[in-house]
Amino acid sequence: MSVTNYPNLTTEAGLLENPLYVFALESEATHEFADVNPLFVGIGKLNAMYNLMKRIHEEKPSIIINLGSAGSTSHKRGEVVCCTGFVQRDMDVTALGFEKYQTPFSIHKPILEYGISIDNLPHGICGTGDSFVMDHNTEDYNVIDMEAYPLALTAKQENIPFLCLKYISDGADGTAATDWPEMVKLAGSALKKTITSIL
Repeated sequence: MSVTNYPNLTTEAGLLENPLYVFALESEATHEFADVNPLFVGIGKLNAMYNLMKRIHEEKPSIIINLGSAGSTSHKRGEVVCCTGFVQRDMDVTALGFEKYQTPFSIHKPILEYGISIDNLPHGICGTGDSFVMDHNTEDYNVIDMEAYPLALTAKQENIPFLCLKYISDGADGTAATDWPEMVKLAGSALKKTITSIL
């Protein structure tokens, strides 16, 4: 089964032996994660996959923990959501008969199900794409970011446990461009508090 439920991550032997904390930007982590040598992959799918693969090649982590900000129309601003489903929201080859979000000829279904589920957190399906969304209008996914899908895919293909927690910074709506720069400043402390509570 691709989605795993660990009631307490510290009880899983070796899981936290060599964790890798992955953010897109330093502004999402702030000083809260300075003690864990986080990896900042940059914005977008290509940057995310390249920089994660580079770090895995240097030193294979025991778990990949993706933390960052995201938009949502169904989760409240300031909430931390655990994502175990991922789609490439900008992948659309339906004109050639493929399902929406499906990469042609890929073995993976449109929704990539992978990761660790945390019971006491709200759950989400993360739509990843190379655009900042201000007009979210689909129920296919309820969390919107720009990096999580390739991080989850890489973790799955490398057989590394994956935990994805997203701090909801904006509503992926008309005010997202003004909400995100302010709300992202609060992400680090909220994510650290959440991580501390489950570790």
